[in-house]
Amino acid sequence: MRTTEIKELTVKEIEERLENEKNLIFRQKMNHAISPLDNPMKIRETRRNIARLETILRQKRKETVK
Repeated sequence: MRTTEIKELTVKEIEERLENEKNLIFRQKMNHAISPLDNPMKIRETRRNIARLETILRQKRKETVK
């Protein structure tokens, strides 16, 4: 997920995607603990997506407060 794509979303859409990504990383970590994932880099990618979503969400909320 690109930063430009995230910036086009509304706050509510970002919150929904953030929740989905958090559920996804939880499932990935559990599956990886049981049996190794084919591509463990997916965990890193998901973690970075969560960070992007949280950063842009924080920026949008800060803009609305001003």
